Amino acid sequence: MSRCKVHLASASSRRYEWLKVRLDADFVDFSAAGLLSAEQLPPSGLDVRSQVQKILASKVEAAKIEMAIQQIGEIEIPDFILLADTLVEDPDDLQQSLGQPIDRTSAAGMLLRLSGRRHNVWSGTTLLIRKGDSWEEKSSVEHATVEINQLTDNQFGELLESKSWLGKAGAYDLAGEMGNHANLISGSEVCVLGFAPSIIEELLQLLSQ
Repeated sequence: MSRCKVHLASASSRRYEWLKVRLDADFVDFSAAGLLSAEQLPPSGLDVRSQVQKILASKVEAAKIEMAIQQIGEIEIPDFILLADTLVEDPDDLQQSLGQPIDRTSAAGMLLRLSGRRHNVWSGTTLLIRKGDSWEEKSSVEHATVEINQLTDNQFGELLESKSWLGKAGAYDLAGEMGNHANLISGSEVCVLGFAPSIIEELLQLLSQ
C-alpha cells in the first residue's frame, strides 16, 4: 500500500479522534479542518434525511471550490476528502431537526425534548476521491435509533454542567457523558458519532489496496 493523504473536512474533534485510530499512520497522512464557508442551516419543508442530503451537497461543492483554489496555489491536494453532517430527528416532528445547540439554553431544550424518548440520528458522508484534476464522489445518508432514559433533575444538570453538548447534534455525545443514560436500539454507533458507516468502510477498503 503506497502512502496517501486523507483529509477530514470537519472541525469535529469526535470525528477526528474516531477516524484517526482507524487509519494506519505508517501509510496515511491524516489531517482535519473545517470548511472555510459558513455552516448551512437545515432547510425547511423536508424530512431530516433530505435535510442532511442538502447540507452535505453544499459542503461537497464548497470543498471542491476550496481544493481548486489550493491547486492554483500549488498546495498539496489530498488523495481523499471526507465530508460529513449529522442531524438528530425531533421525535415529535419528522421534518424538524436538532442540530448543534448555540448555547446552554438551547442545549437544555433539546435534552428535555429527547429525555425518555427514542429518536433517529441521521449522518451523511461523502468521500471525494481524487482522479487527476477531478473528483469521484461516493455518498450515503444513514440512520441509527437511540433511546435516552428519563433523565432525573440531577442527571439533567450534570449533562449541562459537563458541557458535553458543545458542538454535538441534539446536545449530546453518545461516546461521552450521555453514554451512561442512552442505548443504541438499532443501527451503528459510528452513525451516531457522525459518519455514514458504509462510506467509512469504502474508504478503509480503498486504503488497503
